[in-house]
Amino acid sequence: MPSGGILITGGTGSFGKTFVRALLRSRRFPRIVIYSRDEYKQFVMRQALRAHDHRMRYFIGDVRDRERLLRALDGVECVVHAAALKQVPACEYNPFEAIKTNVLGAQNVIDAAVERRVRTVVALSTDKAVNPINLYGATKLASDKLFVAANAYGARSGTTFSVVRYGNVAGSRGSVIPFFKSLIDGGARELPITDQRMTRFWITLDEAVQLVFKALSESRGGETYVSKIPSFKVVDLARAMLPGARLKDVGIREGEKLHEVMITEYDSFNTYEYPHHYIIYPHFDWWKKARNPAPGGRRVPEFFSYRSDNNTHWLSAGDLRKRLREIDIVY
Repeated sequence: MPSGGILITGGTGSFGKTFVRALLRSRRFPRIVIYSRDEYKQFVMRQALRAHDHRMRYFIGDVRDRERLLRALDGVECVVHAAALKQVPACEYNPFEAIKTNVLGAQNVIDAAVERRVRTVVALSTDKAVNPINLYGATKLASDKLFVAANAYGARSGTTFSVVRYGNVAGSRGSVIPFFKSLIDGGARELPITDQRMTRFWITLDEAVQLVFKALSESRGGETYVSKIPSFKVVDLARAMLPGARLKDVGIREGEKLHEVMITEYDSFNTYEYPHHYIIYPHFDWWKKARNPAPGGRRVPEFFSYRSDNNTHWLSAGDLRKRLREIDIVY
């Protein structure tokens, strides 16, 4: 068992809570540190996990605060960076606040991890960082670039940095499933569709957690991990949640994409395919000289792209209904 602990920034969020439960089951780390700004969410989490108090630590802190990060990272072996401002409209209206948290905060995590000689850092990313069309995506693209490039100087401290990329988690706050659910709970018989062609990837919190575990155990620094997951049409989701529903076209919203993109055609030159995921490797001399791709993969074809509309695995309305039942959303 590792002698150090693991710290999760933004640890009281949806991902953090699921990840912590998995950590407690695994017994891999003797100390689990929650680092977040919201004292009430920490209180709720503490109450829910009271039986595991001997392993849990709770730090009130902001990733904008480098000194507080340094204190929290004392004795920490691994970091999962999940803290971010994520709401697209809020980031558009408060642009520099998004930059301070998502970009400057990322650099603070990097600097503090190097100074404290943390062994492994895994940063969570998003499909919106790929060919971004809104500020949130642009800040996460910058964050991803910072974490990958950090390996060039993290080597002196023995710190490695990698990125895990996935889209909207099924049922997460702000996503389409709870939005449709709120309308249905209110008695709606008609659901708004921004565009009939719209597609999305389906990933659960448990699947996201497993990809982070893979990155923690296998990463050698600089990789971007992307899960192989199925796609669905938003119109099929609406029909799965409310059979017979009328669908009303309301037009695509500002900052919204028709399809989620995880790997672009220009990433293909550095991307390898594995049985359950892809890895985008960095294109830097320090990677080429010191490392090779992980065994068991094969290079994807040139100009390959991984998007929710060109996927080979699709969920029908019936498939979606089964999966909605698994996450306790069914009517």
